[in-house]
Amino acid sequence: MQANDYIDDLFSYIDRSPTPYHAVANSAALLRDHGFRHLREADTWGILAPGAYYLTRNDASLIAFTLSHSPQTGMPLRMAGAHTDSPGLKIKPNPICTRHGCVQMGVAVYGGALLASWFDRPLSIAGRVSWSGDDGTLRCSLIDCQRPVAVIPSLAIHLDREVNDKRSINRQTDLVPLVALSSAAVTPDFHEVLRYELASRHPEAARATLLAFDLFLYDTQPLCRVGLDGEFIMGGRLDNLLSCHAIIRALVQSAMDRNRLVVLNDHEEVGSVSASGAQGPFLQSVLERLYPNTDLRQQVVTDSLLVSVDNAHAVHPNFAAQHDPEHSPQLNGGPVIKTNANQRYATNGLTSALFRRFCDKAGVPCQQFVMRNDLACGSTIGPLTATAIGVPTVDVGVPQLAMHSIRETVGHLDGWYLLQALTAFFAEEDAGFRCPEAVP
Repeated sequence: MQANDYIDDLFSYIDRSPTPYHAVANSAALLRDHGFRHLREADTWGILAPGAYYLTRNDASLIAFTLSHSPQTGMPLRMAGAHTDSPGLKIKPNPICTRHGCVQMGVAVYGGALLASWFDRPLSIAGRVSWSGDDGTLRCSLIDCQRPVAVIPSLAIHLDREVNDKRSINRQTDLVPLVALSSAAVTPDFHEVLRYELASRHPEAARATLLAFDLFLYDTQPLCRVGLDGEFIMGGRLDNLLSCHAIIRALVQSAMDRNRLVVLNDHEEVGSVSASGAQGPFLQSVLERLYPNTDLRQQVVTDSLLVSVDNAHAVHPNFAAQHDPEHSPQLNGGPVIKTNANQRYATNGLTSALFRRFCDKAGVPCQQFVMRNDLACGSTIGPLTATAIGVPTVDVGVPQLAMHSIRETVGHLDGWYLLQALTAFFAEEDAGFRCPEAVP
């Protein structure tokens, strides 16, 4: 895969993944196309034969792994992780109301969204719907309206003359999308709307009884190249589906003669505290099933390395003072190693050195990021995973602008560089990625 082919593939992956559920479904399809076998947590695994496997949890988190030998040989794992969710607006359970001739939809803010970017955008609906058929069996299906169905109009400047100087956004009253005009006294039935969308993609659900849903709004504008020479990629959910895409692509295009594992967790943007989040038991339970012997499992984890991949802050030319002057990553400058003295990132000198070696072997540049001392630092799944299982970890990611906006911006080469570095990591010899002990 060359750089332009990579960009086309990235655009297709993210545009078809408006929610974490769709991202996991698309990742799973790519894995199946490359010979990965689907495991179910509810099944008995036994001792797995060498091969390629994947499993999902809650339809929004995924673990995939390849075994070159029986797990009981104790070979270390090349591990990589990212998260599938992005900040945004999640539809409330009873969303529809009518005010002043307008049908509106109640939403809740999911994660640390940059709220101003959600106004005056063509928005659609996507997510997961739980329903039952005539036989009463509970089923779940993904839907995607794939057309603009909602908008959150800004208030005209004539009605708020100080909006450009003193704007504040009330999450309850200002972020209420319009979905229709109504001259009737009866509030539209949102379940009927969903039933139509469900049946149009899943004919077996034509007579479905809708029970519940997990739905999000998303910007219908697809990813695009921007700049005089197309230097920028702009679009939604680059944080962190770009990382998910790079990890899965690196996994499937690498040789199968290595022990490798990737984990894509949901709920990172809201703290990772869930059954499928990085603070939940998903990864730990898979490792326990692969390595039932506690001593062997700890030996494997100690000799392994996790590359935690989540986008980093590129230096903004209009706000360069917000960055540490010696740690200001630039777009198209290559993957960024993220370091924090208080362990908001899990990187240390050893794991940083290892990742630099992978970049060198792949022939791609590498950058460093440290947050200013007087600004709060975000975090990733890296420290959470390292704390839970004890694996040496490095936090990395591509530099980006407008993080958590409805439309974010990255350099057109940085995802390609990341893919090359991860491919080199997955191809590394066993002894080449272990953290050596310091010599006194």
